[in-house]
This record gives sequence, C-alpha cells and structure tokens, in this order.
Amino acid sequence: MGAAMRRIQAGNALTAFGIGFTVPFLYIYVAQVRGLGSMAATSAFVAFAVSALVALPLTGRVIDRRGPVPVVIGAAVAASAGALSLGLSTGIVPILLSALALGAGQAVMQPALATMIVWCSTPGTRTRAFALQFFMQNLGLGIGGLIGGQIVDESRPASFTLLFGIEAVMFLVLAGVILTVRMPHAPSIKDAVPRDESRSGSAWKRLLDHKAMVKLLVLGFVIFFACYGQFESGLAAFGTEAAGISPSTLGFALAANTGAIVVAQFVVLKLVEKRRRSRVIALVGLIWTVAWVIAGFSGLGHGSAMMAAAAFITTYALFGIGEAMLSPTLAPLVADLAPEGSVGQYNSAFALVKQMALALGPLGVPLGAGVPMLYIGVFVAVSLGIAWLALRLGKQLSPVQDKPSLLKGEAVPAVVVPSSEPERVPV
Repeated sequence: MGAAMRRIQAGNALTAFGIGFTVPFLYIYVAQVRGLGSMAATSAFVAFAVSALVALPLTGRVIDRRGPVPVVIGAAVAASAGALSLGLSTGIVPILLSALALGAGQAVMQPALATMIVWCSTPGTRTRAFALQFFMQNLGLGIGGLIGGQIVDESRPASFTLLFGIEAVMFLVLAGVILTVRMPHAPSIKDAVPRDESRSGSAWKRLLDHKAMVKLLVLGFVIFFACYGQFESGLAAFGTEAAGISPSTLGFALAANTGAIVVAQFVVLKLVEKRRRSRVIALVGLIWTVAWVIAGFSGLGHGSAMMAAAAFITTYALFGIGEAMLSPTLAPLVADLAPEGSVGQYNSAFALVKQMALALGPLGVPLGAGVPMLYIGVFVAVSLGIAWLALRLGKQLSPVQDKPSLLKGEAVPAVVVPSSEPERVPV
C-alpha cells in the first residue's frame, strides 16, 4: 500500500472502533437509561435509516464533482456532532435529531471512502484493498464493542455519554487523517470503463440503463436483506423464540460471526481473488443455504439445548465466511462497472441499496418468531436465489470484470457481452 491507502485504511479502522462503542448499546441507552421506552428507541433506529435513504441519492453526484475528500470530512464532522449530541440528549426530539445527523454522516462516509480506495488502487490491487477495509472494520467494531461493554453501566448515564463522546472523537480523527491524504491522481480514473457519450439524461438514468449494474444492485439488495438484515432482527427472533437460544448464546453467535471474518478473511482472499467473481458470489449463496438449514435444525427441538446452541453459533460463523468472500468481490466489482467519472455515483447507489435492505430486514421478525419453519424455508430459497442471480450477472460481465486476475496474465481477447456500457479490453 502507498501512504494514501495506509491512511485511508487507518482512518476507516479507527472510525469502526468508535462506532463499535455505541452500536450494541443504543437501544438500552434510549429505552432504559433515558427512560423513553421501546417506541422511542425504535424511532431512533428508523431515524438512522431515513437519514441514510435521504442523503445517499444526493451523495454520488457530489463525490464525482467535488471529489471524495471533502465529502468524507463533511460527513465525519456531521456524524461527530450527531454522536456527541446523542450522548447529551435526554428527550425524544433531540435524540431523533441527533440520530438523523449521525445516520446521515455514517451513510455518506461509505461511498466516499470506497471511492477514495478506488482512486488509490488499480484493478489488480482493488480486491485486496477492499478485503483489508472489511477486515479492519470488523476488527474495529469487535474491539470497540468489547471495550464499550466494560465501560457502560445502566445506572450511570454518564458512562453512555462517555461512549458517545469517544465515538465523536473518532469521527474527528477520521476527518483529520483524511485531510492529510494526498490523492494520487485526478477524479478521472485511467482504468475506468469509458463513458458512453451517446447516452443522455441524469446520472441516475444512465446508471439505471446499465444492465449489468442494475443486476448487481438487485443481487446486492437480496444479499444484504438475507444476511445483514436478519442478524439482529429476524434470525435473532427465530433463535430466541423457536430455538430457545439465550441472550448470552446470541452474543456468542455474534462473536463467532466476527471471529470467522477476522480469522478467515485473508485465507479466503487467496482462494477467491483468482476465481470468477460471479461464481464466488454463487458459492456464497450455497454456503448461506447450508447456514439456514443448520439454523432450522436448531429450532426443531430434536436435540439438546447444547446442540441447538452449537447449531445456531455455526450458522453465524458460516455467514461470516460468506461475508469474508463477498468483501473482496462486491465493492471492487461496483468500481469496475462504473464508467469514467461516475465511481462516486455507482458507490452511492450500491450503499443506498444496502441501506434499503437493512431498513426492510426487520420484516422477517414476525415470521422468525411466529412461523419459524416457514421463515427458514423462505431464506433457504432466497439464498439459492443469490446463487442463481450471481450466475446470471456473470453473463453480463466482461472477462476482466468477472476475473480481474486476467490483467496480470496475457492480453485478453475481445469478447462481446450483452452490457449497455462499452467494455474496455486491456492491452
């Protein structure tokens, strides 16, 4: 890595560390510590989602016009103000306003940081750069949550104020680090797909005319809804209601997920970086199918409580392995599909799809708690759908987009692919 990439990754890790301090305890803070009840806590989570959905459609164009650096700095300052205000708020209105600022800041950071990574990498190094980003994020979140759990005390609101204060400082640290980053080249990326000047209309219209990107957005929505959207909602409800999993076991399951990512990330990277991206994503769908089947076994009640707990923890670990395979696959593919000058727009669109999937994730709670076996059946089918959608996407990609390791070998022959954007063939 060059100096710019090292600073971007360091700032990203420190920010994740700060977020890890507060994310596991937000519900307890609003509902119990501030005594506002479960509805107020739920409203705070809704505010996070709403602010992201409002901010992200506007973010991509700003990144492409002004560059990602000022966007990251502005988002970090907004998130810092929101975090500090949240730690000091006692009423529902200031808490919701603080959540709006914090949620918008965090949401806008994602595509801006991703664009910085794209600008500081090449198709050959991009896979490892995004794998490292995902690894550092999870490591930071895990360490932050672990330390934060030792600090919080429900009888002392000041302990929660301290956590939000630390989070606010970490956002400012990110802004300071990014201020020192010297981007290696201008917004025009020399290895990007050439822009099709024959296409007119807004940036969003041009994006939606890009068939391969639309298919990737659909696939991304299904992936995030079936995995991330279920972690703390539907799957947790299934585990506690149908499988009889205790809260402490659920904590172990979440730890197993993070542990699997941290341990497997770079082992998995060596296996996937020389294979077709579409087939890697399809394999993730099959792994998650197995994970959902194992989760279903934990809820059947045929074994002991220990067997049910082991099965549930295994489910979360398998999800982690799948996530480790996706981190060096999805984000670089978004960058490789983006036409010249539109990387920020494409990153923002993908982040928006992710936020929509996370916002809709709790829809699985009634099924997970009330009709558990139907819930498992639905997400087994959804996981198989991920594999099918991935293979369909592969038919829309050029050889280099699907397998970037070809850039390190011989020249790739021109191949006509059914994509709405012109494909660049390396020489």
